[in-house]
Amino acid sequence: MPAFDSDREKFAALDAQVLDISVDSIPSHIAWQKKDIGMMHLPLCADFYPHGQVTQAFGILRDGPPVPGISERAAFIVDKSGKIAFAKVYPLDQTPDNAELLRVLQQMK
Repeated sequence: MPAFDSDREKFAALDAQVLDISVDSIPSHIAWQKKDIGMMHLPLCADFYPHGQVTQAFGILRDGPPVPGISERAAFIVDKSGKIAFAKVYPLDQTPDNAELLRVLQQMK
């Protein structure tokens, strides 16, 4: 998440808005930032209630191990018409590659 935050101007230059969404609550997002990663400048959205409604719609709500009920780590690029132009799911121990996402956005221009 800090990598997305530090690259937010690069994304903005390509007319892209980065946001994070997880099934965690807003208080959980705030505590995570304060205790672990530092305060972010990009929107952190809570798909908390009804639990996982958005992540389930995107097909990334985890049903099985290691932690059922959390969202997969994924990146989506949605074009201006609302169509998903890019989607990739990553192992939970990996973060999306900002350079790859920036290349995709550049190709969409």
